[in-house]
Amino acid sequence: MTQEDAQTAGLLARNLLRHVTGKTNEQILAQREMYASEAACQEMASAVDRVLKGEPLAYVLGQWEFYGLPLEITRDVLIPRDDTCAVTELAIKQALFLGASPRILDLCTGSGCIGLAIASRVKDAKVTLADISKEAMAVAKKNIALNKMTGRVSCLQADALGKPSTFLGQFDMIVSNPPYITTQEMTELPDSVKSYEPHLALHGGNDGLDFYRNIADSYRAALKPGGYLCFEFGMGQGDAVCGILQMNGYTILERSRDYNDRERAVIARYDRKD
Repeated sequence: MTQEDAQTAGLLARNLLRHVTGKTNEQILAQREMYASEAACQEMASAVDRVLKGEPLAYVLGQWEFYGLPLEITRDVLIPRDDTCAVTELAIKQALFLGASPRILDLCTGSGCIGLAIASRVKDAKVTLADISKEAMAVAKKNIALNKMTGRVSCLQADALGKPSTFLGQFDMIVSNPPYITTQEMTELPDSVKSYEPHLALHGGNDGLDFYRNIADSYRAALKPGGYLCFEFGMGQGDAVCGILQMNGYTILERSRDYNDRERAVIARYDRKD
């Protein structure tokens, strides 16, 4: 085992131990000579076994952190990843200049991570979290309550491959991390993704672009004149996504990279005059 492997294993063990015991790192260190209960040992053994079988740590813990926010995570939603900070930061940067009490829609929200991160930074924003999955909506609602944002953040069911309900109204910004894995790539995903994360939130059609086409077209009706559309996309999809936006009357404002210097997000303005 390399030093890096040992450090990773140590970090994993501490995360699992905190989860099982409900104690902080400091408490665990202070009480390291004490015996754990039989129940705690059994729960720890079960958690380690799940990780060794390939289950992602976030699902084992049932929680994860994104943009400094604690989130409940189940296998009904994707695990929030650092890649998604790129689209989140683009959206936050623009949302700060949208005027008083901007309305923002997080479409294909999953756990609600993007919308909640925006609400945490743009204090007067009214954020709607939307997803087609009822199970994902249940998780997002719990995360709204967990982060004490029930006054400004709401949930509703919406199909990103359909037309927006008039009930939605119009938004100053729509932000979305839609499914973008191609049909071929779905067969090549690592087992930790393929066997555990929801395929509904991954598969974006034969070329991975089905959701971008429909959101850029159909969801224009849910944007105010001059409103903004902000997308995350997969590696190598930037030109295609920007082409879709431009074909639908959007002006590309900025393309952004993630922490690994991979192009990952775009923000565009819909310049209709009505």
